[in-house]
Amino acid sequence: MELRPILSAMLRSKTGVLLIALQIALTLAILTNALSVIDDRLREAKRPSGLDEANTFHLAVIDREAKLGDGVVDNDLGHLRALPGVEAAAWVSQVPLMQSGSNNGYQRQPDPSGDYVIATNYMVDAEAFKAWPLRLTEGRSFGADAMIEVDRTLPGQPAPRVAVITQGLARALWPDASAVVGKSFYEGSASVPIEVIGVVETLVSPWGRGWNDGSNAVLFPVVERQRYNIYAVRTAPGQLDRVMKEAEATLLAQVPGRMVSYNEAMAETRADRYGGEHTLVNGLLVVVALLLVMTASGIVGLASLWVNQRRKQIGVRRALGARRVDILRLFVTENVMITGIGIVVGCGFALGLNALMMDQLELPKLPLGYLGLGSAVLLVLGIAAVLGPALRAASVPPAVATRSA
Repeated sequence: MELRPILSAMLRSKTGVLLIALQIALTLAILTNALSVIDDRLREAKRPSGLDEANTFHLAVIDREAKLGDGVVDNDLGHLRALPGVEAAAWVSQVPLMQSGSNNGYQRQPDPSGDYVIATNYMVDAEAFKAWPLRLTEGRSFGADAMIEVDRTLPGQPAPRVAVITQGLARALWPDASAVVGKSFYEGSASVPIEVIGVVETLVSPWGRGWNDGSNAVLFPVVERQRYNIYAVRTAPGQLDRVMKEAEATLLAQVPGRMVSYNEAMAETRADRYGGEHTLVNGLLVVVALLLVMTASGIVGLASLWVNQRRKQIGVRRALGARRVDILRLFVTENVMITGIGIVVGCGFALGLNALMMDQLELPKLPLGYLGLGSAVLLVLGIAAVLGPALRAASVPPAVATRSA
């Protein structure tokens, strides 16, 4: 098929061609970046926490009357561990994905001017490695003999000398090391070294991806004397709901005036943390669907207009021996050329929009595969949208088309 007649026809309708090409370009730019954001958010929402989420809950209590150091934590843990269906229970300072907690800066040398690696600092008792549970990839966890009890209201409290860290933090502190057990790091510019005795595969931060990428965490063998205590409890499969109710009733009975701050299954904690991501994904899917419908409608409208304007030309071609498939191929080829122009321009728009989003919203770089996927989607959409008008043009008998001109 000669392209010169097609180009001539397109040049006679420059405004329509440019509008459709621009619409395709904008759709490609938004489509590819929306798909990239959707993929990024869904990946984040599925991020492993390191916990046995299906069988784990966290229970937080506030004791306004109990005296610090009265053995409240030990008493609570003893009652929790004695409940039927409880596999393990531990005191923890904060909860993964709870969206509330604390971070700190860590480095290999106590250099006040050095670069810090931001990581979540979990303080936990030795049972936490069973209660969450955490998978060690190197070294060991700390035992009960390593535990330190501190009271932040008093000066001169002991500092931990050992810690277990995540693989994410190990890579951040020692990017070239294959093993880190036995190495030391420092909290901020403090001069007390902290020895790494173990590495766990993962333990997500309370924010997921927030102050860091969510995979940097350090666990200290510390239990704080305080009036606000959080307990992590892992149950046997199928026992979660019953144990949650019994655990709350049991702890309320231990201390007069005690209040429960929250009692939440880990699955619910995840749902609360990533509810915004799922809302964003659903909103972007609606936007993408509307854009595709609008783009397809624009292509159908332009193709229908061209069919009506060129009925005489179609009739002449049919009279000269053009087959229906030739007429169909004519309109499809025109559409592919217009779509191709829009795709080329749209790729530039997409990369520019992604650069802006990376700078302003700290979103990841657009994978080039999405440009290919988006281009293929719009190419197929364009062909599908033009088929209806093209088939109507090809089905008009030559004599009728000529008389109607």
